[in-house]
Amino acid sequence: MWMIATRSIFLAVMLGTAWHGIAQDAKALYPNMAPIEQYLMDDRGTEVALARSAAPESISRDAEVLILGRHGYETAVKGKNGFVCMVERSWTAPIDDPGFWNPKGRAPVCYNAAAAHSYLPRTIKKTDLILAGRTKAQMMEAIAAAIDKKELPPMELGAMCYMLSKQGYLSDRDPHWHPHLMFFISQAGPAAWGAGLPGSPIIAFNDSWEQLTVFLVPVRQWSDGTADH
Repeated sequence: MWMIATRSIFLAVMLGTAWHGIAQDAKALYPNMAPIEQYLMDDRGTEVALARSAAPESISRDAEVLILGRHGYETAVKGKNGFVCMVERSWTAPIDDPGFWNPKGRAPVCYNAAAAHSYLPRTIKKTDLILAGRTKAQMMEAIAAAIDKKELPPMELGAMCYMLSKQGYLSDRDPHWHPHLMFFISQAGPAAWGAGLPGSPIIAFNDSWEQLTVFLVPVRQWSDGTADH
């Protein structure tokens, strides 16, 4: 119990106080979107491998893989098991994240079928808007309107993803953070999962503008089977 409580406090600090402590400096570093070339990866094979590193090989080997092109995400590998793996860029971070425009951001993720059907369309639309030159405010407005009009679906039951890659770059402060799972719920209160309570290892982001709650659950191993230290 002591270890769980200590880990929970550590995670809260890493995701809360520490981020706010560097927010002003980060905003100064990344006030706007960088040239598109800085967000792209030079080699398709490298991006495919990085995307697949988000989940254990038993899952990712048969997953569909998307890679980022100049005009949005493209299918690089057809899948067979319903999972979709990709490398998200910085603009899929929480809207107030100081690294929202960080061109170094590389977040390998593998969505299960429910998340691929209901959450992934948001990532695709956000990316299309950003690459079309929309500002952060314009992107938020367009996504919120699409949700209200049911053009973007609510979360399906069981929507989740794996983020177990050692090779990602999630932030300047802590590029790899910890291996974790994420669960997507349409506007659920964090208290329903006990998220953020003393001793709880669950963290929640409650994005009211997107009518979405994301729960993060840290796990012990990276996708290659090695332990998180």
